[in-house]
Amino acid sequence: MRDPAIQQLVLKIHSRCDLACDHCYVYEASDQSWRSRPTVISEETVVQVARRLTEYVLARNLDSVTVILHGGEPLLAGPARLRRICAELTRALAPVTALDLRIHTNAVRLNRDHLQIFDEFRVKVGVSLDGDRVANDRHRLDRRGRSSYDRVLRAIELLRLPEHRHLYQGLLCTVDVANDPVAVHDALTSLDPPRIDYLLPHSTWDFPPLGQQAGGPPTPYADWLLRVFDRWEEQGRPMPVRTFESVLSTLRGGPSLTEALGLAPSDLAVIETDGTFEQADSLKTAYEGAPATGYDVFRHGFAEFAEHPGVRARQLGIAGISDTCRRCPVVESCGGGLYAHRHSAEKGFDNPSVFCADLRGLVEGIAERITDHALHPAVTDAEELRLAQLRLDRDLLARVNARLAGDPDWDAAWRVLVRLDADGATAAHLNTVLAHPYLRTVLRRSLDGPADLPRLLAAVTAAAVSAGAEAALAWRQPGPDLHLPTLGTVRLSGPGRVECVSTANGLQVHGTGDDGKELTAEWRPSETVELLDGPALLLDDADPSRDRFEAPVTDPLAPSDLALFVKRLQAAHEALDSREPGWRKAADALVVTTITPLAPGCGLRLGAHAFGALGVAVDFEPDAFVRELPLLGRRSRLAALREVTDLCVPGSDAGRLLDEASECVAGLAAAPRDTAASLRRQAEDALDRLVSTSSGRHLTSSGLHLVDELRAELAVAHG
Repeated sequence: MRDPAIQQLVLKIHSRCDLACDHCYVYEASDQSWRSRPTVISEETVVQVARRLTEYVLARNLDSVTVILHGGEPLLAGPARLRRICAELTRALAPVTALDLRIHTNAVRLNRDHLQIFDEFRVKVGVSLDGDRVANDRHRLDRRGRSSYDRVLRAIELLRLPEHRHLYQGLLCTVDVANDPVAVHDALTSLDPPRIDYLLPHSTWDFPPLGQQAGGPPTPYADWLLRVFDRWEEQGRPMPVRTFESVLSTLRGGPSLTEALGLAPSDLAVIETDGTFEQADSLKTAYEGAPATGYDVFRHGFAEFAEHPGVRARQLGIAGISDTCRRCPVVESCGGGLYAHRHSAEKGFDNPSVFCADLRGLVEGIAERITDHALHPAVTDAEELRLAQLRLDRDLLARVNARLAGDPDWDAAWRVLVRLDADGATAAHLNTVLAHPYLRTVLRRSLDGPADLPRLLAAVTAAAVSAGAEAALAWRQPGPDLHLPTLGTVRLSGPGRVECVSTANGLQVHGTGDDGKELTAEWRPSETVELLDGPALLLDDADPSRDRFEAPVTDPLAPSDLALFVKRLQAAHEALDSREPGWRKAADALVVTTITPLAPGCGLRLGAHAFGALGVAVDFEPDAFVRELPLLGRRSRLAALREVTDLCVPGSDAGRLLDEASECVAGLAAAPRDTAASLRRQAEDALDRLVSTSSGRHLTSSGLHLVDELRAELAVAHG
């Protein structure tokens, strides 16, 4: 994979605020740099920010970028200035990428004039609100000590009106354990937000959170959040709650959905009102100057910012957290917590989070509540596993539709999807496209960030074309490559407004470029790998979301290189069929639908959260293919099962032991005698510990079934 790109910009457009919240990290924390900043961002700075970001988007070929207008309180900039800022960002960025504009506000001043501007530029509005009146007024008072509650609720009621509802992004609540968690949550859900985000109060080891009192409960914040989780469950999860959704995702082997949890690399930049680049705002909690980089948009670009040591430190994944965190069973979900919350004067950021006990308590508490102990049919039936994976994609698609409903381009696409799904003959083609391994990335990104409408509409078009169904869809295509998953790529003469018309006779693409000229199109079909024994495989070297491997993918291959690669793949499969007849019927047989070429020397790799994808180096050796495919099949099956069911209580040590036993058993077949004996002992030890009293109680029926499978394989290997 390439180095993580910066895809979110927090743009400070006003450095002062009309509230005096006593838990504010900007004004009440260690870093007081706001005092020396210009009150309002200048138009010159906005132009330079837009230029720098456009350069970076083009250099990294980014499909989308999010810009969050922030403060202080950004509405203090006034409607006229807000409009000029939105217009400049849109002018520079909209022609080259999907621009997701947002604003985060206390909403005290929000009125119809603002909403008219936000509607014009599709600016989503996030509002800070700490719950009911009692909870909110505990911290969120204005500079005269007056409540902000009624003014904020009036603004939210404006956002809830039908003509403005599409601008309502959600509510952000800072947790205070002195407040009643159920009352807080009920107050927020009564406002019908599209999503809620609960934030832990910014704290460090030197300035611990107020809720952690000597003699008090050991995990006050976990206890508080788990009461909210239980209430959310009782309500039927009426809207996403980002903290909970992230834990639920990572417990099932999925990605983290917030920088505050999980091991996902940071993709955030902050630009202050004077044009200086800073790291995450939360670092202001640590010490004076903690977020500073020494860079600014007049002398530096986003690429230079992305190489700053502080930025890189938040992109290291598990290598960037403390030894204590690396040994923790819930590290995949917690990720060491928010970077700022790890700080101490003694050890810098090389600590667990100051909320360590709370984060572990929260993850384990959610894991215990959601664990499915029944035997899932996917454990014993490969077809059931395929169908369960497809249901995941369909569920994501339904959630994306709930988010995008009302957009005319998407509504037209949804009508096509409903029509395709209603007919058994066309539904099969739809399912093939939905099951394409790289579409899930687009669906998830469209839920958690800016919706990738061009990719989504291209997928719907691909389903219609595959089914030979009539459909006409139009959208703004931000780049020249219009990729239809499972089919191929339409190379356009440039970006512009395109219309794709599907008929029984195929596909027609036409449109008008951003330069006003008629678009021309050239078709490059995807290649397939025909096998003597087994279904044909899709060779995908062009999907924009194919970078799902811990190794670089190649650019689209030249025809001669593509033909050679296909021949090598066919030869490798024939060798495997000869050496292991019937291998596809094994429980752990690797399910591959799509092969993507990787750079030379990268071997074979499984795709992350991409069921059915296999990355293969263009210079792979057939013998290595034959040797490694069974092991990869075992890993892939475990990963796929974890996405659809529980093999153990998520986050428990049983998961690690199951992986260890599985890897050892897989290595037995090709291991020399002395190595095989060691592997067998290691596997037996892991399996014994798995069924011991301490770990065995964490196994589900599905996990126990896999343990029995492994024991049976060991017995055969030993015999």
